[in-house]
This record gives sequence, C-alpha cells and structure tokens, in this order.
Amino acid sequence: MLNSKKRVVVTGLGGVTPVGLSISEAWQSLLAGRSGIDYIDSFDTAPFAVKFAAEVKGFDIGQYISRREAHRMDRFTQFAVVASMEAMTMSGLKTANGTAERTGVVIGNSVCGLRSVCRELDVLEREGPRKISPILAPTMTSDAAGVQIALMFGLKGPNFSVSSACSSGSDAIGQGYLMIRHEEADVAVAGGTEAPVGPIAIAAFSAARALSTRNDNPQQACRPFDAGRDGFVMGEGAGMLVLESLDHALGRGANILAELAAYSATNDAFHLTQPSPEGDGAIRAMRSALERAELGPGDIDYINAHGTSTLLNDRVETLAIKSVFGSEARRVPVSGTKSMTGHLLGATGAIEAATCVLVIDKGMIPPTINLDHPDPECDLDYVPHQARTATVDTAMSNSFAFGGHNSVLVFRRYRG
Repeated sequence: MLNSKKRVVVTGLGGVTPVGLSISEAWQSLLAGRSGIDYIDSFDTAPFAVKFAAEVKGFDIGQYISRREAHRMDRFTQFAVVASMEAMTMSGLKTANGTAERTGVVIGNSVCGLRSVCRELDVLEREGPRKISPILAPTMTSDAAGVQIALMFGLKGPNFSVSSACSSGSDAIGQGYLMIRHEEADVAVAGGTEAPVGPIAIAAFSAARALSTRNDNPQQACRPFDAGRDGFVMGEGAGMLVLESLDHALGRGANILAELAAYSATNDAFHLTQPSPEGDGAIRAMRSALERAELGPGDIDYINAHGTSTLLNDRVETLAIKSVFGSEARRVPVSGTKSMTGHLLGATGAIEAATCVLVIDKGMIPPTINLDHPDPECDLDYVPHQARTATVDTAMSNSFAFGGHNSVLVFRRYRG
C-alpha cells in the first residue's frame, strides 16, 4: 500500500459539455441516453460535406464572469474557466493559508485558440497587420486556459499545458496525479478543454475522412462499435477534476469522490492517424495502468472506452481489451459515451474521467447509444441503449489519439 501522502484522490468535478452546462446536467443526460449532437448553428455549413457536430448550446459566459474578463479569453478558455469553477466549488477548497502555493494547474487541449486565430486571420486579410487584436497572442496559446484558471483562483503552484491530441485531457489529469505523488504540489486542478467546432476544423477533419457524414440523422451519427459506423462526430467543451493528496484532503475534511489509482501513457510509433492494427500501444498502456494500481483484470468493474465510432479505433480497442483482460473481457461493462457527447478532442478524456468517478460514486453505468447492429468484431458488453445499475469499485478510462498516443487512467472507490 502506498504511503497516504502519495495517494491521490478526487474531490471535485466540473464540466461544460454538449449534453449539459454542468457536470450534474451532463451526468443526467448520459444516464438518459440523450444525444448532444445536432446540426451546426454557429456557422453556415452549406458548402461543407459535414453539417453537424456536438456543440455546447446555450452557453453564456456572462453568467459566470464579467464581459471584460471574457473578452480576454478564447472559447476554449471560457469553457475551462467555467468547468474549473464548478470543480472548485464542489471540492470546497479554499486557497488561503499557503494552499495557493501548493496548488498546480494542468490543462490539456489539442487545437488551442483556433476560433481567435481564424477571426484575426480575417482581420489581417481585410485590414492589415496593424488591426490585429493586442490580446491575440495571450489568448491563442495552449497555456491560456491554465493561466486564466490560476488568475481566477490565485493558484501559484506549477502551471502548464499538455497537448497529445485526443489524449490531452487524460494526460493532463495524469500529470496532475504525478505532480502530487512527487510532492511538487498538494492539489491540482487538471482536465481538458476544446472549442474546435468551426469551419477550419470541420473542413480539416472532413478532408482527413475522419468524420461521420450521416447528415440525414445527426443524433444517430456517432455509433461506437456498431457495424454501420462511419466516423467520429466533433464536439466541444471542458472537463475538470480537483485532485488532492490523501493527507491534504483528510486534513481539511474534504468529501472524497474516488481515488485515482494509476496513470499510464504509451505511443504506437506506427502512423500519423491510424492506431497500430494489433493494438500494441493500447495493450501496453492498459497493462501498465493495472500493474501500477496493483490490480488484475478481474478487479476492473467498468471501462469507459475511447470508442470514437471510427472503423479502425473501435475494432483495435476491442482487440486490445480482449488481449489485456483475457477471459474477463466479456464480463466487464464497456460504454462509449462519445455516442452522446461527440468527440471533444483534447477535452474528451477529462469528461470521460469525470464520468468514471461518477460511475463509482453513483452506482450507475451510462449506455452506448445507437448500437443497433453490433460489429461482429466488436463483441464485448457495451451496455447498449440503456443505463445500468451496478456496484463499481474500479473503473478504467481509455484515451487513444491521432499520433499513436495511448493514455489510461484507473479510478477506484476510496477506502481509508
């Protein structure tokens, strides 16, 4: 058993998602099997092959911070700030009496301030370089979200961003975990944020043939593990966790939601966008996470799959789970919640990590919706269509990304 000072627990969760503007709203939507995917209304999609995404609808930053503050933030930063506010409130953490100096911030994202850059490129073309906004430089960078969170709460510990494509949110949480274990901080606000739904990202991922083109029925477009899947659905939002050393959490009487038992990351070194066909990197990441958590395949009660709804990812992830879990593979419930949230790129791992914490805390497993015709090569228990009541003591969250990134988090029920 690890020394209590090096054990890491979760005390707060926050989210801004396509299925709810808070983590509690998102959780209820996931249990109900509600999709957040619809036709895009933030720009004219007439010339685009893909006309839908999982947008965050009804988000008004002015309900949370002043318009003056919001003006200094790209949309991806606004999502992160609001999600961190919810997570900090849930944790009950006060940043006085030296806590601020021992609280770090680690935020993952993939495409950074894409909206701000695109807007200012239009200005540059129309009006020239002298008209570029003076706040573009600090708003478009990948560390902008972490900087604004630190400013809002006065957090003075280590602060950096993580970018590993669709694994970014998971890797940020993993780095926060390591920061605490290595005693560089007592607390970390960690997660992921992304606001990619715009013309350039939709066009780019469409050109890469990664997106579903099911324009006739957007809410059924994301179909993890289904034989009719044809690509992922782009989404946006943010997920945040407050992590603490066990000693710190116990010392202030915090409500502990779960323990973060392990983190592992590997790389395929195989292809720019495709996973290794044998799942080598994913297999190594899951096995390493189990070993570091001192658990075996029979100890895992739930897996939140990366489950992108792409032909190769779902097949390879299924193969990797079978390889790691052996005879236990068909026993473990696996759900693909991207079927409802879409794929939030750098934020997706953080939302799914928060989902794993809630599965442990609430005793409910969200479903994989749209799984109407299971792929014969994807033959695990994917919790189709309806949520399931279950006692879950341990949960694994998988994030597998473009570039061959594989990141795995293992959460377990906290026991003193």
